[in-house]
Amino acid sequence: MKNLNTNKNQQWKRLFLERLLKFAVAIIKLASKLPKTPAGFAIATQLIKAGTSIGANTEEAQDASSLKDFIQKLNIALREAKETRYWLKVIEASGLLSSDEVGKEIAECGEIIAILTSSIKSSKRKLV
Repeated sequence: MKNLNTNKNQQWKRLFLERLLKFAVAIIKLASKLPKTPAGFAIATQLIKAGTSIGANTEEAQDASSLKDFIQKLNIALREAKETRYWLKVIEASGLLSSDEVGKEIAECGEIIAILTSSIKSSKRKLV
């Protein structure tokens, strides 16, 4: 039974990492739609840095040296996800892109934040 749970866990991790990669690609594509203005360039830079960092930090967490290290890396990914959501909302609120153009990414980012938060909480319970 434990082997079956381990396989399910590994599959879930793989699917989540793939989801984060797809999200990073979507963020890059969205950033390329921003206007070629000083504000557009500045926000695109911030958005790309934060949006692609989520997956990178989560990927790095998979090789953490300890559970504490794993949690720390996931916390970094969570902060980056929250920053990404912030920049997406700025884009929407400022009218740089329409709600139709950023709504899907805002929703996906919210789901990613929820998943990371849950993973961090469950990992912290294992520390006790």
